[in-house]
Amino acid sequence: MLRKTEQEIVEGFLSDASNMAGASASEVVMPESSEEMAQILRDSSEQGTPVTFSGSRTGTVGGALPFGGKIVSLERLVRVGEIDEVSQTVEVGAGVILDELQRRVESLGYMYPPDPTEWSCQIGGTIATNASGARSFKYGATREFVDKLEVVLADGETLVLRRGDNRAEKGILRFSSIGGKDYSIPVPTYRRPDVRKNVAGLFSAPDMDAIDLFVGSEGILGVVTSATLRLVPKPESFFSGIVFFPNDERLLDFVEEARESSFESRRSGSSGLNATFLEYFDRDSLRLISEKFQDVPNSAECALFFEQETDADNEQSLLERWNALFEKHGADLEHSIFTTSDADRDRMKAFRHALPVSVNERVVRNKQRKIGTDMAVPDRNFRSFLKFYKQKLAESGIESVIFGHIGDCHLHANLLPRNEVEALASRRLYGRFIAQALMLGGTVSAEHGIGKHKSKYLHVQLGERYLREIVDIKRILDPAYVLNRGNMISEEMYRSLLLP
Repeated sequence: MLRKTEQEIVEGFLSDASNMAGASASEVVMPESSEEMAQILRDSSEQGTPVTFSGSRTGTVGGALPFGGKIVSLERLVRVGEIDEVSQTVEVGAGVILDELQRRVESLGYMYPPDPTEWSCQIGGTIATNASGARSFKYGATREFVDKLEVVLADGETLVLRRGDNRAEKGILRFSSIGGKDYSIPVPTYRRPDVRKNVAGLFSAPDMDAIDLFVGSEGILGVVTSATLRLVPKPESFFSGIVFFPNDERLLDFVEEARESSFESRRSGSSGLNATFLEYFDRDSLRLISEKFQDVPNSAECALFFEQETDADNEQSLLERWNALFEKHGADLEHSIFTTSDADRDRMKAFRHALPVSVNERVVRNKQRKIGTDMAVPDRNFRSFLKFYKQKLAESGIESVIFGHIGDCHLHANLLPRNEVEALASRRLYGRFIAQALMLGGTVSAEHGIGKHKSKYLHVQLGERYLREIVDIKRILDPAYVLNRGNMISEEMYRSLLLP
């Protein structure tokens, strides 16, 4: 175990992608095993010392930022086991970098599907936030690929949870630590919104698995030290494209048909149209990307980045079916880009990732923080929500871009204020977007989590009654209230909910 108290080292852990200010800590501790982690948390609970878990600090909601106490870094928990060929799983430490894991398993003929935009994140962080990304349109989020967890609780007890072994019965989850301590946890009773992506609050379902209590719990209940992850066979090949459209209506008509065709292929098990992802770029996104990529036609009002897995038997027929669908909906096929080669597909991914880079460059130039949304709404209400986005952004006059996971009805609207007046207006507009998403049956956070930055919006979505259910669970598993204070529920709200 390493322990660092030097100020210059500690300061390196006091910032993340959220750019929240005011973080502080007395030391950084780096355990190398679950036993060392257990000792750290046991001592911290006995002393009442807050603990904040730190991965790669790629999160946008301040979840890894400490406001007092100590930092526990997961960076030395990097063991990777051999792939179990029978179960198609691999056991990895929480500090393993996602990109490194994906490259390793792909070299052996497998794929680990979760693909958040920031590939340098650690596996423990992706589990804590139930990370998703573009491929979640086909494969779902991280939760779908977690078969086993090792979790250290605040009192130093260690859980080993295998999916299927501990399911809720009559509203109660029961499990035991390897030391023999028994836990009974009331299942949250709130209903999750009717959206495919939602990471607002603890998971809830009447017969939920104990693993799912910890996936997406943002480190407030315990810390994952290792996980057994499910893999899938690596697809033989892909058909990808960046397709330009003359207007949103044409693109939305296309997306609705492509989405339904994909769902039907999955239901029937056929080899028909079945997109891995469907990613959207609005006109302002394309203009910003065109500063780095010259392939964007001036006539394009929006674009779609899509991908379909193929093999030698179906590749040609699928190419023809996709082409026919694009023609039906008026895509600009002359200027669009298609490929089946890995090299060109990597270039398309670079096109997609150029947008967040360009946004951050604009933010630095403006010397302001971007205001980025992360809401998702039900399919039936998506068109009206996108229209609301565009109408309010146009009225504001604030520079913005809208892009993201249109297959899951989940887009990111990034506002890029140029001064303090626009920054204030952007924050107010963000609140309008939150209210509209909730009114349409959506969620305040589809993939980035709640952290410290969005706790007040979780309050709006759930209300005090259901926040109290989260607090009650935390009090069972973290009675000293030392783990990731302020994540999901602010300290002030947490303490107020303890009152009778």
